[in-house]
Amino acid sequence: MRLNRRFRAQRAGNTVTLTQFSALSTLKKCGPMTPGELAAREVVQPPSMTRVIAALEEAGYVSRKPHPTDGRQSIVALTESGLGLVLADISAREAWLDKRLAELTEAERRTLAQAAEIIEKIAGQPD
Repeated sequence: MRLNRRFRAQRAGNTVTLTQFSALSTLKKCGPMTPGELAAREVVQPPSMTRVIAALEEAGYVSRKPHPTDGRQSIVALTESGLGLVLADISAREAWLDKRLAELTEAERRTLAQAAEIIEKIAGQPD
């Protein structure tokens, strides 16, 4: 948890909330989608996601366009500014992590790599 807090502290700009940034990251990873799909991926209620999208749209980080086949829906997509924000954040966190990893010994980096494999194995197991 401390490492996660350290990563959050490295966020570039901090111009959006963690919830908003998570939605932006999901759009970067998965591409444009409906608000309902985004809410499901983020595991939040649709009204909450509606507020998140509205704030991100107002800030210029996402855009909405009509759904091509369902007039009741819209499609939410990252704008250039939104993509830039996500990429800057990733870059800031990676720079911080690179610096910390460079401070470790080769043996410590090998141990960390082995631990990462074990954690990945545990995380990939079904409940």
